[in-house]
Amino acid sequence: MTDSIDGLIERFVLAGAGFERRLRAVRDGQWAWPTPCAEWDVRALTNHMVRGNLNYMRLLDGGSSAEFLRMRDVDALGDDPLAAYARSVEECAAAFGRPGAMERLLDYPLGQVTGRQALAVRLTDSAVHTWDLARAIGDDETLDEALVAWILDRLDLIYAGLAESPLAADTTHRFFAAPDGVLPQGASRQERLLHLMGRRPGRPAPSA
Repeated sequence: MTDSIDGLIERFVLAGAGFERRLRAVRDGQWAWPTPCAEWDVRALTNHMVRGNLNYMRLLDGGSSAEFLRMRDVDALGDDPLAAYARSVEECAAAFGRPGAMERLLDYPLGQVTGRQALAVRLTDSAVHTWDLARAIGDDETLDEALVAWILDRLDLIYAGLAESPLAADTTHRFFAAPDGVLPQGASRQERLLHLMGRRPGRPAPSA
């Protein structure tokens, strides 16, 4: 990854803002609604996002991949999911902005990565899960166009050297859903990205 430190952090914050905007739209009765991620309802998806930010911060402080996986589903929302999420984005951005953070080698579950590559993976995950949340609650599914273009143009670099990649046909799909179906001609960049990440943007939203 050759983008500047400021550029990556700004894109991570942008991705986080997109998720937060949809999170503010979640009504009380929607936390148990299903999402495109079959194993998660809206609350579990939100927890995945918060816990992910915390776990990436922990990697910067010397945390192990085993610890990352062990803590992956531990509740991090408490009684205020929105505040927990907003705080996690702010703290994660600050952590990756510390001197030397982007060059540090991290023990990521899919392979050793620099802080720079880890943050690129994190912002990609955040953008895709923003669509998941929007689809789950029936909110606007349109992702930031420039952010989608940036991710799509760099997917090979973002996942370079990792044990799994959305671009690898022979991946185990332990962490990435497999592409399903065929993209229509003239598919948008967002549709192409979501397809690679195993989403079906053309399908109706899941019902409650």
